[in-house]
Formats: sequence, C-alpha cells, structure tokens
Amino acid sequence: MKMNLASLNDKAGWAAAGVTLPQYDVPAVIANTKANPVWIHFGAGNIFRGFIGSLAQRMLNAGVTDKGIIAAETFDYGIITDIYDPYDNLTLNVTLNADGSFGREIQAGIVEGIQVDSTNPAMMARMKEIFTNPGLQMLSFTITEKGYALRRVDGSLMPVVVADMAEGPASARHAMSIVCAMLLERFKAGKYPVAVVSMDNCSHNGEKLQASVMEVANAWLANGFVGQDFIDYLTDESTVTFPWSMIDKITPRPAPVVQEALEASGIEDIAPVKTAKGTFIAPFVNAERPQYLVVEDKFPNGRPPLEKAGVYFGDRDTVNKSETMKVTTCLNPLHTAMSVYGCMLGYTLIADEMKDPDIVALIKRLGYVEGLPVVVDPKILSPKAFIDEVVEERLPNPFMPDTPQRIATDTSQKVPVRYGETIKSYIKNGMDLNNLVSIPLAIAGWMRYLLGVGDDGQPIEVSDDPMKADIQAKLAGIKVGAPASYNGELKEILANPVLFGTDLTQTVLADKIEEMFVSELAGPGAVRATLQKYLA
Repeated sequence: MKMNLASLNDKAGWAAAGVTLPQYDVPAVIANTKANPVWIHFGAGNIFRGFIGSLAQRMLNAGVTDKGIIAAETFDYGIITDIYDPYDNLTLNVTLNADGSFGREIQAGIVEGIQVDSTNPAMMARMKEIFTNPGLQMLSFTITEKGYALRRVDGSLMPVVVADMAEGPASARHAMSIVCAMLLERFKAGKYPVAVVSMDNCSHNGEKLQASVMEVANAWLANGFVGQDFIDYLTDESTVTFPWSMIDKITPRPAPVVQEALEASGIEDIAPVKTAKGTFIAPFVNAERPQYLVVEDKFPNGRPPLEKAGVYFGDRDTVNKSETMKVTTCLNPLHTAMSVYGCMLGYTLIADEMKDPDIVALIKRLGYVEGLPVVVDPKILSPKAFIDEVVEERLPNPFMPDTPQRIATDTSQKVPVRYGETIKSYIKNGMDLNNLVSIPLAIAGWMRYLLGVGDDGQPIEVSDDPMKADIQAKLAGIKVGAPASYNGELKEILANPVLFGTDLTQTVLADKIEEMFVSELAGPGAVRATLQKYLA
C-alpha cells in the first residue's frame, strides 16, 4: 500500500494499518485552495508538515474551513521533488506518545508544493497568481532564524542580497527578497491586505522578519525599483502586519523505529531520503504530541479559524510572556541543565536521563522551586501545567531521539536568558539568592563540563560553542581529580554580565558556584556526589 490520493479510497487497507484518514472531501479542498488561496507557508520541512500542516487538517476535519495550505520552498527544492510530488503532497503524521505507542494519520491539508525559483517562469507565475488573489489572508514561515538573515557574521550583506538589491524584484533569490517581491505584486494588484507571520522558534520572530523585508524594500526604493507608496503599504498595519508568535514542538529527524513499524504494517515506499542539499526527510513525520502556538492577533484581511485547531491568540504582550515563560523558567532552563550533566554522566538520550533520580531532582527543583516564584505568567497557559507536561511526558518520552550532546551546543548563548533572567528577577524582587541551588549547580556543571572529562574520569567531547575555546583557555590549569588545582579561575568568567545577565561576583552566587565546581573536581563520581549533596 502506497501513500497517494488514489490510495485514500482504500479505507479498509489504511484502517488495517492503523492509519486515520482525512475526514473531508480531499479533491474539493484541493480545488478550493488552488482557486482561492487563503494561506501560503514558506518552509516546507518537518516542523511545517508535522505541526502547521496538522492545524489545517484539524480545521478541515471539523468543517470550519474548506481550504488548506500551499507550501512554498525557497531553499531546498528537493523537498518538493522528492517528498511532496511523489506522494501527491500527502504526509503521514506519526505521533510519538510517551507510553511508547504511535498515532498515525494521513494529512491532506497541504494541497500544493511550489519550488520558489525566480529562474522558473511557471513557478513564479503561480506565486504571483496566489499573491494577487484578494482573498489571501496570511503567509507564514518556518525557515529557521537563519532564513531571515541578510548579513554575514561580520555584518556585511550576503552577496545574494547585494545582487537582489541591485537587480530589483524581477530576479529576487534570497527568501526575504522573494517575499518582498511578492508583496509588491500584491500591492500593485490592488493594495490588498495580508498578514506576514513568522512561526519560527526564535524570540521576536515577527520583528526579525519585518526588519529584513523592510531592508530589502528600502534598498529597492533607494535604487528606484519601487516608490514610497509601496513602503507606506508595508508599514501601514491596516494593510500589512507582521505578527509575532511563540511555537513549541519537538519534531526530530525520521526515526528508523518508526519506518520499521510503518513497513511492518504494509506501508510501502516510506523510507527517508537525503536531498541534494542534504536535508534528511521522509514521507512520514515523527513528532511528540504536545504542541503550542501563540500568535499575535493582527490579521488585516481576516484569518483561518485556527483557534479551533488549538492555536492561542492574544496581543504582543501575551506572545512575549508565553515566550519568556518557556525560555526562562518552564522548559529551556531544564533542558540546558540536564544536558551538561547528562553528557558528564554518560547519557546519549534525554529520555534516559529522566530515569536518573539525581537529574530529575535537579530539573524539578529548577522548574518548580526556583523558576515558578518568578515566572512570567501569560495567563493563556498555566506555567505549572506546562512544567508538569515537560517533566512527566515530554522529556521522558522514549521515542524522542534527542540527545544531551545536541542540547549542550551553544550553551554560552543560552545561559544569559535561561538562568540570567531568573537571577535578575530574584535581585529585582529582593528575593534571597541563597534559595537558588539548581541554577548555581547548572552553571558549575557547565564549567565542569567544559573541562572535557566525564564523571568516570574519561575524556568526553564538548559540544560546539562560540565561546568554548575562550572559556576553556581560562580553565586550562584546572585538573579533574585535583581540587587544589583550582585557583579562582571562575571569578573572571562569573564576573561577565554578557554571559550571565549580571556580574555574579557581586552576589552570593559566585562563592556557591565555586564551591560546587570544586566539589565536582574531586575525582570519579564527584559530579554525581555533588548533585546528591546539594539536592538532598
């Protein structure tokens, strides 16, 4: 049995394979969407297929809309040619439940996949057709934070962006230039309103998207390709908006155990592929069950009834508070703390760490005892219930193939937000910093991890981090197994407000972190012993 539109007629066959089918007239939805699109999404990868696409499925199943989503891919056309086209744009969504069971559903809410290539006249003609339709309500994005970047690390514009700005809308190649060019088509067709919605997992995502589009537009104004009236159109919230959002769902790469289970059920041609650009993707998407999307409710041309599919709507402050809740207290700090300790204790799966009582004690205290007293409550989500789900369902999920080594990547970029914000909140509110135990343990553990020695005394590989070499150089004289080799090297690091949001040497935390760090130097088993000592 193969996944395509024709096979959807084999209801008995799919039922025998444990697969739920769309509960709507799929050909009618395809026709309605292509003729009168309301939603186009940039970024055709797994988070889109496994999360955003499922929102369309839910609305269609509930009968609250008769239109799906059009997928646009600006980077890896192989996603369209290898995964969308051969399967008639269908996706087999596999939910990785915490009890080890799989949910299986074919979704058909993504009705079309477009390779957005400015050198392909047919593809660009279709894009213009979509963007000039008055009924288009929103364009959304999951292209990663890098997808919005116009500049290289040194601050200079990327060569492709320089070319786009110089050559104008007709030959746009960068994703942001293409979006700007399509908005120009919509402007010329009738100044039709639309919402431009980033759904990428980064803070202030709408602001990043807006800034990039406007930089391209203003360059075209300076070079004579557009008039001031186009700039006015983009900056008038009665015509174009750039809502912010918070998204949360783990969608790992296709897992062999899922492929094997699907094949054992009689589903053929389901193996992952690696595109020419290196994307590892499959006809199926495996993902955790929990998912959250909070969106700023600014849609000048209306929007699909996404609240019927579980999406939360509110003002920008609500989105910001939801993001802050997640990244400063309820999820991300727990992930980072358990990752550095997991690496030192020899774990290679986050789920396995959740069987370790010392690590569980670390993150429970971090979330419930130290985080909740200063949590930013978005009101639409319960912070405690969010942590409950993280600790009881999400992190222990045995079918989520996530590793502490991956989570430990770029820790220096995460610490200022994941721990620094809580520390600043304690100081601002006059709370006793001596009550913090898991946060100083997490920081001490990170420093100990950077020595590149596991708790068994054997070398371990330290994950990539832009500040790894600099910090390791400051710690170079310290030896695991020789606590006396520590001579105050942490003081300079802990005094860095860029790393921790404040100068920790001006607080009681610095001494506590040093004490914990020295304790973890004692020799094999000292890391675990230190956790047990302070979390008892």
